[in-house]
Amino acid sequence: MDKLESLFSLQKGLSEMMNLDRYPKDTEGKISALCTAIIHEATELQRTTNWKWWKKPTPFDIADAKEELIDIWHFVVQASLELNLTPDDILEEYKRKNEINRNRQKNGY
Repeated sequence: MDKLESLFSLQKGLSEMMNLDRYPKDTEGKISALCTAIIHEATELQRTTNWKWWKKPTPFDIADAKEELIDIWHFVVQASLELNLTPDDILEEYKRKNEINRNRQKNGY
């Protein structure tokens, strides 16, 4: 099992342990809820940085930043599972979109 497959397996096991009574039942609702979670976790990650230029900076806590980033990964992997994406699908979609982004950069996007 490769590393991405391991993440998928771990996330599937975690979701099977959870009480999902309040989790939406339809795919669109699930994706919407996961997007909200990702946005909030991204905000928590941003809060680990000194983005407020008007405040006195504090030392950057890389351990806290890593923890928030992993929270994002949990929700991204869960969204992938909800969309029935396999690790192979993700690699192919990533390659496809990466090529689009490279072409955009070459053409002055």
